[in-house]
Amino acid sequence: MDKTNQQYDTVKSICRDLFSKKMKDYGTAWRILRPKSVTDQIYIKAQRIRSIEEKGVNKVSEDARSEFIGIINYAIMGLIQLELGPTGIELSAEQTMELYDKYFTQANLLMQDKNHDYGEAWRNMRISSYTDLILMKINRTKQIENNQGITLASEGINANYLDMINYAVFAMIKIEFENN
Repeated sequence: MDKTNQQYDTVKSICRDLFSKKMKDYGTAWRILRPKSVTDQIYIKAQRIRSIEEKGVNKVSEDARSEFIGIINYAIMGLIQLELGPTGIELSAEQTMELYDKYFTQANLLMQDKNHDYGEAWRNMRISSYTDLILMKINRTKQIENNQGITLASEGINANYLDMINYAVFAMIKIEFENN
């Protein structure tokens, strides 16, 4: 598990660094997005990954790795939007990064609990399976959103965003450490 924690932290650092740089470029303009729009942005990224996996080639310079980073960062934006609500008011860089770290930590703790129970089964999965699971989580999230967030027996939108983060982190770990 120490190896997984170190690799998870490395992926978090990669994602956090890009998130911070983009925040310097754009501010927190994404704060205007409603959670449904964030879900759709994640869908676009996951669908592009699946398309690249199926076609075996991409024509836009960004590869699947950059899209998994985007999924992670958009899912964290979604969690922030669920907590604070959409608004045109920007957050300070300090507050934004505190929230970013809070939600990445929540995802990490969830991953540790699940790894305990499942014995790191994710390590024997293919990256394409993570893509499919993310797409499934997106479809579940869309259904919950269409139901105004009401569920009868299921976890809410936030749990789906956390799972999307972890599946994308698993893909990143495979890309960064196992495919090289």
